[in-house]
Amino acid sequence: MKKILTILAVASIFSLVACGGPTEEEKAAAEAEAAAMVEEMMGGLEEVMEEATEEVAEEVATEGEEMVAEGEEEVMEEATEEVAE
Repeated sequence: MKKILTILAVASIFSLVACGGPTEEEKAAAEAEAAAMVEEMMGGLEEVMEEATEEVAEEVATEGEEMVAEGEEEVMEEATEEVAE
């Protein structure tokens, strides 16, 4: 009886080990899905980066124009003061 139980236990262990893990097809499908998800995330990241770059460029251009305008006003004030003296 002990031999039969031992043989059944060993057979059940082998069957559990043999059934475990994904097949090659499942592994390939999972890798393809993961690659598609990464590609989708990277595409979204590129869009966000482009939008952020455009916003920063617009802000820099606006600030640059304001700085130029302020500089011109200061130069005109200095010139006016020099002429008045």
